[in-house]
Amino acid sequence: MELLTAIDTRSSAARLTMPGPTHEHLARILDAAAHAPDHGRLRPWDFIVLDAASRESFATAAAAAKRARLAAMTDEQFEAERAKLLRSPTLVIAACRVRRGETKVPEIEQVVAVAAAVQNLFLAAHDLGYGVMWKTGAAAYDPNVKKALGLDVLDHIVGIMHLGTRLG
Repeated sequence: MELLTAIDTRSSAARLTMPGPTHEHLARILDAAAHAPDHGRLRPWDFIVLDAASRESFATAAAAAKRARLAAMTDEQFEAERAKLLRSPTLVIAACRVRRGETKVPEIEQVVAVAAAVQNLFLAAHDLGYGVMWKTGAAAYDPNVKKALGLDVLDHIVGIMHLGTRLG
């Protein structure tokens, strides 16, 4: 696919199904992401590909974070929230591990470098025929969700990337 065609035809998928990217395609997608511009060549991104166990702990932590904000959440709503995060075939967390005190590059420039990497990820997945949803929401800012992913509470979740085959 030509670059401008990929940019012009890219859109967020409304729904995804199996299959997700193959291992080879996912490696290519993440390699494309890593070619994003970033001031100081810090490569502040960390792409966390969630396997079965880490998907479960992430979904539980995200649902618990929502329950902490919504005290009236029922057990059924909690399970529905968890299930929603597990529907996509492939989940990749795009995080910014900010280098504080190591560089003169401001934190915001490190975060936007990760956003540029996410755009590369999105375009590469689209080029390979996959649908993508770029999500954040309150879970992306919750310290317990970050901890469940092995991130520092001062790190940033820039995107919760859902990848798979586009439905419809």
